[in-house]
Amino acid sequence: MSEKYFPWLIMILMSSVTFVGILSELMPSGVLPQMMAELNISEVQTGNLVGYYAIASAIFAIPLVSMTMQFNRKMLLLILLAGFAVSNIIAGLLHNYTIIIILRVLGGVFAGVMWPMIAAYGMRLVDEAQHGKAIAVIMAGNTLGISVGMPVMTYIGNEYGWRTEFIGLGVVIIVIALISVFALPSTPGEKLTKSSSPFALLKIPAVLLVLLLTLLGVCAHYGVYVYITTLVENIKLAGGIESALSIFGIGSLISVLIAIKYTDKYLRLLTVGMFALLVISMIIILMFGGITGIAHFAFFLWGLSFGPLVTLLQTAVSKQAETAKDVATSVQSSTFNLAIMVATSVAGLLLGIYSPMSLAYFAIALAIPGMIISILAKKALS
Repeated sequence: MSEKYFPWLIMILMSSVTFVGILSELMPSGVLPQMMAELNISEVQTGNLVGYYAIASAIFAIPLVSMTMQFNRKMLLLILLAGFAVSNIIAGLLHNYTIIIILRVLGGVFAGVMWPMIAAYGMRLVDEAQHGKAIAVIMAGNTLGISVGMPVMTYIGNEYGWRTEFIGLGVVIIVIALISVFALPSTPGEKLTKSSSPFALLKIPAVLLVLLLTLLGVCAHYGVYVYITTLVENIKLAGGIESALSIFGIGSLISVLIAIKYTDKYLRLLTVGMFALLVISMIIILMFGGITGIAHFAFFLWGLSFGPLVTLLQTAVSKQAETAKDVATSVQSSTFNLAIMVATSVAGLLLGIYSPMSLAYFAIALAIPGMIISILAKKALS
């Protein structure tokens, strides 16, 4: 394959999979009051619609990715897309909370396999020198889903009902699956060997270092992001949460474009920058959070830091595995989901004891060691 050739259309199609993947996970967050009222459930039960999905992704990623290593990559992705579509459409038609939770857990299982496998699938379609670029384009769907997709889906849910939102997403996933049947190349699976097993990967110091960076980075970002509405209300940001999310989203999109262009050449520098920008943005919020303009700039910087998070960490861990990159990225993906759960729990405790500004201190306390480790981790981030 020519070094200059990059299959943009295929990578953008894969990016649409991560776009609907993140929406499938986070969609209930925007319509919690509606679901509480219609299903007659508590706030905690409604939160479990997202929480159980994430737990299932974290638990099942490593064993199921290992079990499906020998499957044809295209066939496996089509099965996963069918699972996403069916679980969302049926959940949108049912009134039984218990069955909806089971469907959400199944969706989480499909996601646990999809996130690591699609990055590895994409890497197999390009030269090694373009692996970071492939991951950046594919994972851009994740950032777009959070910054653009979620506001759109929440609007649809609020205007036409949460059921329309769920069924609509399921239909979009079916369309993506049908296009994938004709557009994606068929790629055989790989044999799982002792040297490429999850346990063998966990013996590599560089892999452990990347997993530590994943824990620090994800906990720092999501500890604040999950409660962004509370933070925005506390600092009385002009324009409210809509303004904060829009500016954050613009920053995220810009940094994704930077990651697409430079991840393969400057992985360590970008990782250091990601942690550094998070520290700077949180300091600005702490010191100047009440000042219009400066506070908005802080959310823009935070978005710049947030955008390439998944790309940088998945690229870093995949570079440490010569074969079975699906398994390597599944270990990182499980750590990612575990970190989101930890961040949500710890940040929730902090909010119960201190003011919302404590979340900024929490992010800084995790991002500074992350930045220092990134500066020193020449091998892990080479």
